[in-house]
Amino acid sequence: MRVGVLTGGGDCPGLNAVIRAIVRTGTAEHDFEFIGFKDGWRGPLDGDTMVLDVNAVRGILPRGGTILGSSRTNPASEKATQDGRTGLERIKDNLDSLGVDALVAIGGEDTLGVAGKLFEAGANVVGVPKTIDNDLSATDYTFGFDTAVNIAMDAIDRLHTTAESHHRALIVEVMGRSAGWIALHAGLAGGANVILIPEKPFDIEQVCQYVEHRFQTRYAPIVVVAEGAHPKISGEATGDHTTDDFGHVRLATRNVGQLLADEIERRTGKEARCAVLGHIQRGGTPTAFDRVLATRFGVHAARAVADGAFGSMVALRGTDIVRVPIAEATRTLKLVPPERYAEAEIFFG
Repeated sequence: MRVGVLTGGGDCPGLNAVIRAIVRTGTAEHDFEFIGFKDGWRGPLDGDTMVLDVNAVRGILPRGGTILGSSRTNPASEKATQDGRTGLERIKDNLDSLGVDALVAIGGEDTLGVAGKLFEAGANVVGVPKTIDNDLSATDYTFGFDTAVNIAMDAIDRLHTTAESHHRALIVEVMGRSAGWIALHAGLAGGANVILIPEKPFDIEQVCQYVEHRFQTRYAPIVVVAEGAHPKISGEATGDHTTDDFGHVRLATRNVGQLLADEIERRTGKEARCAVLGHIQRGGTPTAFDRVLATRFGVHAARAVADGAFGSMVALRGTDIVRVPIAEATRTLKLVPPERYAEAEIFFG
């Protein structure tokens, strides 16, 4: 059996661990042959492949990024249509011409959404969830999230000391387009004085009150904000909104962290600075938790292919790896519930 593997969307720590586990498991247990598709869905769209065997995956467990490359190419977009064929038709034709019997797609909501459509079109597809935002509803955790939280926590720990030395407020902007899991976990672990998430629009005046209250102690305030957080009053966040192939706003243009720094400084008279962690959160080596989770996902993805469990995605439920329909994984986003945010609010100010 010949199995294709691709990684789509934003890179995150643990991708290489998944690839390694898929290849090692499929080769050892089922004598599968593997082929790697380069740069997300662009690979099967263009038939761009690379050798993916045991030798190719040796030594990649601790490496960040993905040896297959990634992209945000959307096969369902108009630009993917060529020669009268839709993007999905092109992918199916290329899989057939390359003798690929099954495809393992590793990615987040967008990548898995395409995988689901490809399965509905008749292709043999198994999904592996990947997003550092931890916002896929069908799995308790996704690999890469723990690494991102630890990187953000370490940054917050370091920023506490420089904030206190200069008696200034520091705003730490972390990833989180629609869900604030990274901000919530990193902020709690790092002792932030305010945590702002996309699920709950913030009141800038209330944020400033928390900041001023903190300044009344001998410590300086740290505000952790997810990149997708927004104020209650529409229009306070500024910037040109460009989009990617999946229609998502490129949030780097919104500058919510700098907006907060400017407003806090203007309203409180205290010096404020913004630190945007950005891609630092998803680069570099994965934590032990993410290496283990990613490896387990890879093992069970290869076994799902062997069992013919196509149209399914591997997921973490408690401590078990289970199979769920890909459609279930992409139906709704897993957002921070109000009761979880309420736990963090106890420590604000």
